[in-house]
Amino acid sequence: MDLSERKKKILRAVIESYVQTAEPIGSKAVADLAKLNVSSATIRNDMADLEEQGYLEQPHTSAGRIPSPKGYRLYVNELMDEYKLSMQETERINAALHMRMKALDKVIDEAGRMVAKLTQYPAFALAAGSERMTIRRFDLLLVEQNAFIAVVMTDTNVVRNKLFRLDRELSQAQLQMLDTLLNTGFTGLTLAELSPELLRVARHAAQEAYDLIEMVVTFAGEVLEELSRRSVHTAGIANLLEHPEYQSLEKAQSLMSFLSEEEFRPFSPSGASGMGADIVIGPENVAEALKDSSVVMASYDLGDGMKGLIGVVGPTRMDYAKISARLSYFAKGLSWIVSQGGLPPGTEEPK
Repeated sequence: MDLSERKKKILRAVIESYVQTAEPIGSKAVADLAKLNVSSATIRNDMADLEEQGYLEQPHTSAGRIPSPKGYRLYVNELMDEYKLSMQETERINAALHMRMKALDKVIDEAGRMVAKLTQYPAFALAAGSERMTIRRFDLLLVEQNAFIAVVMTDTNVVRNKLFRLDRELSQAQLQMLDTLLNTGFTGLTLAELSPELLRVARHAAQEAYDLIEMVVTFAGEVLEELSRRSVHTAGIANLLEHPEYQSLEKAQSLMSFLSEEEFRPFSPSGASGMGADIVIGPENVAEALKDSSVVMASYDLGDGMKGLIGVVGPTRMDYAKISARLSYFAKGLSWIVSQGGLPPGTEEPK
């Protein structure tokens, strides 16, 4: 059933009031907020209709109404204005984005912390690995006569290293030859392609040389496997306690524990939002722990086939327009920071 324009204005007024106050609102206050030239009785009847249709709820302790998840969904889809970031907000986000870190996992972890600070909600950030990721380069460094460090760099500029100790001596010339063999035969290969190439080399290489090659290539495979998995970073979980919805210790503890779990996985974005961010409201969440909360998230580009996701979790009365705008702007900037090495065109670096 389509709502009349007056009922939409009433629903919008109730939601925007509740976002600010976290308190139920009555018909008189709605009349003032919605600027409707009708009687309080008419507004009460309209609010009763909205409640009957599932857009509003009435807490048993109050004569006022609060929005329902269905009401929030209509608001997000049809009634919400696009939020325009202020100059101060864009400067704060640009400052947060101005990071000079090389390791991807550190960038993602720091991004989550920045978003938690900017929004005052718990935040999460993750990278979805690419199946086409490869090793770009090997570097081998002799540290003792029977020990060397293997450094591997992926085509996404992630660097990992490992110390190998041997039961025999290794010369610099032997290590240089091993370095050449690895960079000639095992770069540009995906995780699935490493093992077949290792088997091929086994048929031709001397056993002593093959043992060294296998050690380093196995390590390279472990690096690719680790990076192909999603790694979720969470931050600002204690921010929940700042909001009245989570002042019940039982409710707050349940959600905080869920967000702290290693297997925590946010809802996958649909990409359908026209606001540049995806919004999942209350019962729309798959996880039971999120049924009374909402998730707002935006995706970002890491280059070389890799995507990331950054978002926040909070009460259903979140200011969706503002949070969506901030996350979308942050995600766009993070894409440029990671893939282009600087802030997006037209933005100034913080002084």
